[in-house]
Amino acid sequence: MNPETLIKQPIVALAAIAAALAALSAAAPTLHLAYGGWVLLAVFAAGGIGILLGWQLAEGADQRDALIVILAGAVAMRLALLFGEPYLSTDIYRYIWDGRVQAAGINPYRYMPGAPELAHLRDAAIFPHINRADTAVTIYPPAAQVMFLAITRLGESVLAMKLGLLAFEAATVAALIGLLRRLQQPATRVVAYAWHPLAVCEIAGSGHIDGAMCAVMTGGLLLFFYGRTLLAGVVVTLGALIKPTALLALPVLWRPWDWRLPLVVLLTAALAYVPYLSVGSGVLGYLGGYVEEEGLASGRGFNVLWLMESLTGPVPGAVRVYVAVAAVVMVVLAIAVGFRRDRSPEAAIAGLVWLLAVFFTLASPHYPWYFLALVPLLTIHPSATGWVLTLASPLLYDSAAGTAWPGYDLRVAAFTLATVAALAFDAWRLRCKALSKPLGQTVGETP
Repeated sequence: MNPETLIKQPIVALAAIAAALAALSAAAPTLHLAYGGWVLLAVFAAGGIGILLGWQLAEGADQRDALIVILAGAVAMRLALLFGEPYLSTDIYRYIWDGRVQAAGINPYRYMPGAPELAHLRDAAIFPHINRADTAVTIYPPAAQVMFLAITRLGESVLAMKLGLLAFEAATVAALIGLLRRLQQPATRVVAYAWHPLAVCEIAGSGHIDGAMCAVMTGGLLLFFYGRTLLAGVVVTLGALIKPTALLALPVLWRPWDWRLPLVVLLTAALAYVPYLSVGSGVLGYLGGYVEEEGLASGRGFNVLWLMESLTGPVPGAVRVYVAVAAVVMVVLAIAVGFRRDRSPEAAIAGLVWLLAVFFTLASPHYPWYFLALVPLLTIHPSATGWVLTLASPLLYDSAAGTAWPGYDLRVAAFTLATVAALAFDAWRLRCKALSKPLGQTVGETP
């Protein structure tokens, strides 16, 4: 076999995997609805295997050609779901509605969609699909509202909103390639994001704003690594005003005792809220109702606590103790990240991964798309917890339960146990690396 054929083989294999994953993405909704939850779990598992193979093949191939194949495959996977109607979530209809309400000159935090004052804005395409139309005003923060308004000026449709979010995804990929090059890692490792089934499913398929938050957060990290810390603070804060999860990136940006970054964060947040302050405290939207609805007040929404009490029975005051301990853990971890001795980009990304992984384990969101915040970071700092949270997340879907799909409690228990085990494994691996370093040498992974 001649050398040219040997060089081309990895590219051919990479293209074959991309084509297979694109075909699987196209078939997934139909198969899921027909045969139930195990299908989607299998699709995610196949996506994980495809990423692993793609990662390995790309590093042994011509980098430019491999990157082209990876990006072409990513586009194909998203096109496969772009024109379909969302069936796992109806959140996208609220995004479109909020944009429409603002275009009519009405504060989106003022009325519930079902309020008589908004009757003239209702239609047959969007309004009937809005969740909590008669019980909740919007919950989405100001930067998200600005995004809704901007995208819906191009079209008040599911397709237009999805296209807007895919534009943010393109920005995420571009920022990740920039980060990888800054870290002197192969740009082809962007495959971990570009082909990840959670990103494909939840952005191209369901159109969740977490995709926009990922783009803004990743862009902020890129600015930070090029020394633009205050601008990065502004950008990351705007990301948090799309989805609050991005707040966890702020300790990564901060240097001990630097008062400028906190000031910039507060000013950015304050200015973002100004256009919506006509409703006063109503700018917090449905936040209080969401806390109750998700079982965070009762404690049922915290999976780790729920599992513990499943074994011990109800424990008086357990919710308060759990919340207090969880808060202390997150504050201590955030301080450790902010005060880290190793100021390298690698240590910064590792710190953010730990913040997100511990937060998701303790807070236990019940919706798979929340874990999208971890997907971009898998390209730079893969972790067992990150892979488990993102690839096993179909266990949280109730849609299209299907034959032999376990009950929700059993699925949540399995998901939580797998997450805790993965977090323990990552902690053990970090400790082993720390012990293997000579005394006084920093460890890149230490928060």
